[in-house]
This record gives sequence, C-alpha cells and structure tokens, in this order.
Amino acid sequence: MEYLRKPEWLKVEKGRGQCGKVSRILKSHQLNSVCSEAGCPNRGECFQSGTATFMLLGKYCTRNCTFCQVAKGNPEPVDESEPDHVAEAAREMGLTHVVITSVTRDDLPDGGAEHFARTIRAVRREVPQGTIEVLIPDFNGEEAALKTVMAEKPDILNHNVETVPELYEKVRPKAIFERSVELLSRAKKMDKAICTKSGFMVGLGETDEQVFKLLETLHQAGCDMVTIGQYLQPSRDHYQVKKYVHPDVFDRYRENAYQIGISCVASGPLVRSSYHAQEDYLKLK
Repeated sequence: MEYLRKPEWLKVEKGRGQCGKVSRILKSHQLNSVCSEAGCPNRGECFQSGTATFMLLGKYCTRNCTFCQVAKGNPEPVDESEPDHVAEAAREMGLTHVVITSVTRDDLPDGGAEHFARTIRAVRREVPQGTIEVLIPDFNGEEAALKTVMAEKPDILNHNVETVPELYEKVRPKAIFERSVELLSRAKKMDKAICTKSGFMVGLGETDEQVFKLLETLHQAGCDMVTIGQYLQPSRDHYQVKKYVHPDVFDRYRENAYQIGISCVASGPLVRSSYHAQEDYLKLK
C-alpha cells in the first residue's frame, strides 16, 4: 500500500510558550481535550495561545469511525464533577469563548445531553461574559436530547457531518448522514437565534461535485457556519488519505459556500472545527 507524502503547506511548527500552562490546568482538573486525544495538528498553536477544546465524558468513544484518533473501547463512568471542573479551568485559562465537545456515548440513555447542559450552566457561572460553543454527537437522533442542550442556549450549536454521504459506510459506519443533517435542521427550527455550525474533511476520496452538493445540503439545513479541512491519517491502522487537497481548491470550496448563502466559512488544509472558532464567530456576528 502506497502512502502519500505530506506537502509543504501541511507542515506546522510545534507550539511553545503556554503549552505547559494549558496542559497543567487540564491535568490539575483531570480533564481531557480533543486537541490532544484527536491529535489535532493545531494543538501547539492553540495551547500556546492559551486555548483548548474540552472533551467531556471520558476518553473512550462508543463509535468506530475509521478516520478518528480518539480511543475506542468500554466507556468510563460519568464524572459528575466534570462540568464544574471544565468551568473552573475555563476561568483559570482566561477564556472568553469556551468550546466543549465529547466522545460519543451510545451507552447513555440521553447520549450525554444532560451532561452538556450541566457544563453549559457551570461555565456561565464561572465565565459569565464568555460565549459558549458546543460540538455535540448525534444523540442517536433523539430529539429530546437535542432539546436538553438547546434549552441552555449555547451561542453555537455545532455538529460535524465529517464527510460526504457517499463515504459514510467506510468512514463513519455507525453514523447516518441523514440523521446528522436532521439534527442541524431541528436545531435551527428550535431556536433561530442560536448559530448552527458543521464541518467536514476532504482528501478521503470525495469528488468536487460531492463537496458542492454537501455544502448545498448544509445550507438547506440552516447551517450558519461551515468548516472544511484536510483529512490527516493518524496511523497506518486508520482510513488511508487519498489526496492532499491544494489550498487553491479550498478557496474554491469557500467561494462556492458563500455563493450559495452560507454566512461564515473557514476552508483550508489545517482548518478544524475549533480552530480560530472565536474569530470566526465574531466575523459572523
């Protein structure tokens, strides 16, 4: 099996400076970050700038997505003190935009929705002037679980579709594309004032036409914000990267998204859901 060499535009410098400070705060509160667990290429830069994305509900995901570095296995018991620890860490880090995600917990009756809600409430107590972005799993399509999160009125409700529907069987075998799109559509119908957001990767074997069709689907679902980034294969055991997409192509995707009416688009090789999330939200507002 032949593996592609990374092009120059994907090489990043490892961050320094506040990396240690962020790591110490996370460790002191026994918290996980998706930055570390998912092996994000921007984690050095983000840690250096004093930010991180909190990952709730343990380190182990109940799904088997072939692209993701987050560990799979038996889920850990829910830490009932975690919402307070996230809020305290956000305050200590001086965050003004707090991004919260989680592993997928299909073993929990509500998929972890109430845990998200408790975390939002806790962060609002500790960081009252801050904005809150939640990147949620699909909750197995349960509308009641989505309502639990939406009732807390996060500033941004994010749910990633990850790839074009034609690749779901290979890339997200336990997920359903239509279910993810329905979640985004329901969220916008529940509260039009809450910004809805989604993101996906390219370089997995999709065509330009499939990307353009996906962008149209997200627009029809009411997405205000979309992120598009290059898939990077975490290990030889993960889904193989098929192509390193040139930055000029990312520019075309961005232009197309704006043309069809999406309000805010981040499109580039190193773009990730939480990368420069606050700056993008401020642009939208």
